[in-house]
Amino acid sequence: MLISFYAAPRITPRFWPVILRNLLVWRKLAAASIVGNIAEPLITLVAFGYGLGSMIGQVQGLPYITYLASGSVAVSAALAATFEALYSAYSRMQVQKTWDSIMNAPIALDDIVFAEMLWAAMKSLFSVSAIMVVIFSLAISRAPSMLLALPLLWFVGVTFASIALVFNALAKGYDFFTYYFTLVLTPMTFLSGVYFPIDQMPVWLQWVAKVLPLTAAVQIVRPLMIGEMPIDWLRPLAVLAAYAAAGYYLALVLTRRRFFK
Repeated sequence: MLISFYAAPRITPRFWPVILRNLLVWRKLAAASIVGNIAEPLITLVAFGYGLGSMIGQVQGLPYITYLASGSVAVSAALAATFEALYSAYSRMQVQKTWDSIMNAPIALDDIVFAEMLWAAMKSLFSVSAIMVVIFSLAISRAPSMLLALPLLWFVGVTFASIALVFNALAKGYDFFTYYFTLVLTPMTFLSGVYFPIDQMPVWLQWVAKVLPLTAAVQIVRPLMIGEMPIDWLRPLAVLAAYAAAGYYLALVLTRRRFFK
């Protein structure tokens, strides 16, 4: 039985109905969900971008609000996907027992975990799109290349959803997620070049920042948000892909152990 826990993922097209099921349920609360996901990033953008930005001026040749906004969209994608893959997925898995009901149909756990990862990324894209509309409306950036950032932001959502599903598989209750936000996600947000350039930090922290998935997300998304093309796009994309693949596999192993041990 232990071998089955570590077996390669067995994904079939049956994951798609799980995504559709989540979408149909979410549609009933879509407006409130989007507002909830974009409220904090927008408040941060306005407060820091206009308030602190008036004192800072420019950062790396950009108005501070543009610098902040171009990094904030990556954070928003990461946070929205993380919330969905933690709190909502845990509710479906443990509280509502939705996953157990789905597995009564010919749908395997591998497909459910895969569907939850893709759905969290899809939901994060809804929130990010709303934020990008606000950025465009406020004339913070109106670069046509912003549209090219959307598929990359979806992939950012996939990456952070896969990581969050690892903690979802380990959780005994909702309180467990506080550790992830406090000890992992919040420090990562401040170390990833969202609020200030990485090269302003001590050298040892710069090395830490370079291997973080959010740093890779910001590096590949920020140029597109300001009308430029990423120069070094292959390395950050590889970092995101590595975290996404490793996160999904580890989440699947731990979820299998949780359900079948």
